[in-house]
Amino acid sequence: MSAPKLKTLAAVLTGLALAGASAAGVHGLISDYVEQQGLAELNISARRVIALTEARLDRAIEALEELAQRNVRSCLDTDRDAMHEVSFRSVPVKEVSIVGPDGRTQCTNLAIPFTQRQVLSPIKTARGDLAIEVIKLGERMDNAVRVRRAIAGGAWLAALIPSDLLIPRISRTGGPVVVTASLATGDGMMIGEHNAANTDVLDALVARTQSERYGVYATTSMARAQARQAHAGIVAAASAGAGVTAMLILALVAFGPMRSRDNPAAELARAIRNGDLVPYYQPIVDLTDARVVSAEVLVRWRKGDGTLVPPVQFIPLAESSGLIVELTRTLMRRVCVEAGAEIGKRPNFRIGFNLSARHFADEAIVEDVREIFTGSAISPSQVLLEVTERQALKNLTIARRVIASLQGLGVHVGIDDLGTGHSGLSYMLKLGVDFIKIDKMFVDAIDTERYSTTIIETLVNLARDMRLEIIAEGVETFEQVQHLRARGIRKAQGYVFAPPLPGSSFLKLLAASDAGVLPAAKQVPEEKAAA
Repeated sequence: MSAPKLKTLAAVLTGLALAGASAAGVHGLISDYVEQQGLAELNISARRVIALTEARLDRAIEALEELAQRNVRSCLDTDRDAMHEVSFRSVPVKEVSIVGPDGRTQCTNLAIPFTQRQVLSPIKTARGDLAIEVIKLGERMDNAVRVRRAIAGGAWLAALIPSDLLIPRISRTGGPVVVTASLATGDGMMIGEHNAANTDVLDALVARTQSERYGVYATTSMARAQARQAHAGIVAAASAGAGVTAMLILALVAFGPMRSRDNPAAELARAIRNGDLVPYYQPIVDLTDARVVSAEVLVRWRKGDGTLVPPVQFIPLAESSGLIVELTRTLMRRVCVEAGAEIGKRPNFRIGFNLSARHFADEAIVEDVREIFTGSAISPSQVLLEVTERQALKNLTIARRVIASLQGLGVHVGIDDLGTGHSGLSYMLKLGVDFIKIDKMFVDAIDTERYSTTIIETLVNLARDMRLEIIAEGVETFEQVQHLRARGIRKAQGYVFAPPLPGSSFLKLLAASDAGVLPAAKQVPEEKAAA
């Protein structure tokens, strides 16, 4: 008998033995199981707090390094303009300031009064020219983290991160966080806290994780009653009777080893292999004649019951686990099969795919594109690849080499969500891309934020000077369409035209566009719910 079969038989025999246990004993085993599951969730939540904190601090340090390289060191208008620009482009940084040798704030990039900052506790850093500290902004305000970078004359450039940006407010499944989480320094000074539920500290499950790089601690907790409620089905079965409980324990013991080896990444890997990750297409429209000229391929996870899981619930997992590479490869192949013939008939039509930082660690993506599209109905020259900004590119030199190789195949490469992630203008200037996409954040701010028009016009002028194409994302009103068109932006995507569509609906829209009868967005409301 093989080893796996022996293990299964042993598990079954153990389950049968447990079936003879008293109901109270079985119930205790169930309670232990539920508690272990709760602790596992808490440990994951604590690690998420640490990962977010480290990423935010890294981004603040990068922003200060950029300012130091630009020789920003005073409160003159030119330096404050540079501080304001970097603050705007760095998501976690809400204020940049100059701190004098005496520790007093001399000025900030914000044109509002400020109070002196009270330093509460230092945070570990390995660099002598860097200081990270917990500060208090005012009696009625939460604590914040300030990162300081030494400059000439004993002064400092400083970046301020509010504490609520260091603790996730969205769970890894996309819903609200349901555990209490706190972040503290190594000496116990509280940085920030998110109370998601009323947790009885006398009867709570608690997990704690420390950052090796910065020494801060993340603590997560939930009431035991909350953990039991989350697994109410198992607990109810345990209470129903010894016979039913015995069968439940038998199943847990027999199949528990397999489930313990399972994890969300394994489930996602199976979904990719089984073809459950399906492409959705969001059209990109030429604003001068309303024709559909390209499309961005997005992804949805179609479960066995037909429900669709939005990408926010699994793309971060795909990126952190490395599955994003296989997922992208699978999407490209599926698009070739599903829509390749129709796209190939339109040599001027472009089809776009999102790439993450992992795609630029080596030239595997170049080989994937060459293998998938060379000889297919879709020519490599019809492919658009968008560099997303969810994760920073670790090596811009390697990334530039990969992009050049892709461009050598005829592929066009661009920057997605420009200005909202890790890149700012550095990707635009250093990667040699062919197009940029203006993020929805700027489009939404049209006519509501006075600087939005200035930013869009600046991007248009810069792109024109660099001979880059511009695409606006997240366009939802005809007023926005008119505003963008008046400023020379020719291409856009958004719900005002169409939401992301499944393949069959997208091909119908493409045919309608060719016939000059592009349907209004209101004619496809059922697809918006799926997007």
